[in-house]
Amino acid sequence: MTPDEFRIFGHSLIDWIADYRAGIRTRRVWSDAKPNAVLEQLPSSPPFDPDSPQNLLADLEQIILPNISNWQHPMFYGYFPANSSLEAVLGDLVSSGLGQLGLNWAASPALTELEQRMLEWMQQISGIPNHMKGVIQDTASTATMVALMSARERSTDYALARGGLQAESQAQMIYFSAQCHSSIEKGGLLAGFGKDNLRIVPVDKNFDLIPAELEKMILEDITLGKKPCAIVATVGGTTTTACDPLPEIGRIAREYKLWFHVDAAMAGTAMILPEKQHLFAGLEGADSLCLNPHKWLGATFDCSLYYVSDPEHLVRVMSTNPSYLQTSTDGQVVQYRDWGVPLGRRMRALKLWFLLRLEGVTKLQSRIRRDCENATWLEEQIKNSSEWKVLNPVRLQTLCIRHVPNGLEAVELDKHTLAWVNEINSSGAAYMTPAMLDGRWMVRVSIGALETTREDVMQLWALMQEAVQR
Repeated sequence: MTPDEFRIFGHSLIDWIADYRAGIRTRRVWSDAKPNAVLEQLPSSPPFDPDSPQNLLADLEQIILPNISNWQHPMFYGYFPANSSLEAVLGDLVSSGLGQLGLNWAASPALTELEQRMLEWMQQISGIPNHMKGVIQDTASTATMVALMSARERSTDYALARGGLQAESQAQMIYFSAQCHSSIEKGGLLAGFGKDNLRIVPVDKNFDLIPAELEKMILEDITLGKKPCAIVATVGGTTTTACDPLPEIGRIAREYKLWFHVDAAMAGTAMILPEKQHLFAGLEGADSLCLNPHKWLGATFDCSLYYVSDPEHLVRVMSTNPSYLQTSTDGQVVQYRDWGVPLGRRMRALKLWFLLRLEGVTKLQSRIRRDCENATWLEEQIKNSSEWKVLNPVRLQTLCIRHVPNGLEAVELDKHTLAWVNEINSSGAAYMTPAMLDGRWMVRVSIGALETTREDVMQLWALMQEAVQR
């Protein structure tokens, strides 16, 4: 494809994306595709001769579009927001068009230095402590694994340079609550800790980690000859948006010399609101932090910010320095290849730059504030309705709810919960995520899509009330 051909087809694609976004309200929220629906329409062998852009665009319209779930739909209330603002889409397009590969600073100076500045901008608007330094990872799962690897090496005095974790005489222990994301357990397993060395700390009635229970477990493990290694706290836990008490956890981490990682993947966006920064009090005591602008903020996936208090330790754990990567600028610049797992790095900072410049902080704050206010409105409606229950403190934009008709036993209540939420989800009018809480089914309503208005939330509330009457 020549640049001129690219220009013509590219304009068509931009128009196609714009039309898709403009008409997204007319589409189902969640896909009702049957297994193999796409496979059956795709040739089993690749073409040996070029096809036309027009045919490709037609298949995009007829095969792909009918079989996707519309995550950008204003009636999407599932999981957490996965917003992809059109400003960030353009930044991602430029990144792909430039085709940069950040093997080191010299390979693309602008890739590294734009990333540095965007991390500083996010630090300023979010209140992240000034002493922390950041890097953009792909996802919070990777950031968590990097944090736990860093914790492992600090606790074992760099066992990677000897026999590794399996040569250590003491079991290395990690502590987190059940409200943490599943990536915490996965990261611990992939970092070599072993399932027996992952400790689940009890939570209180608000689903927040209990510091006294954490300290008790640490002391028990010390008595048994094990070595406490790391604590992972969550702000905005996946199921309930639990917010662990960071100051108390930080004190315990300092006293017993544990690595303290804070997972604020979704909720970290709320730090741009001054009235929500109290949820992150104590962050200055953390060794590492991750937050995902590709969730609520609107930076197109993937864009996870990982901040550390001791970048020299991170580099020591992650660095490799083969001769073919050495340059005359080594020691003068940041080499982000030494701040994570992959060698090659995309120019992810471009989508964050486009988002922040073309929307501005004030507009972003207004949207995040709008979502929190809409969640509070829905909470009030539910609390004023006798058979509906809100099960979690609504500190951000996610509600955990249950409809509880009189006389229903636990098993029947579970069936009832799944029946009404599945009816709404299967209708295509809205999407919410059912999940388990305290051993029983409930429904998560996560408000935060880019175009979701108060009227959309009112419509959801009406759908919920209608569904439970059938």
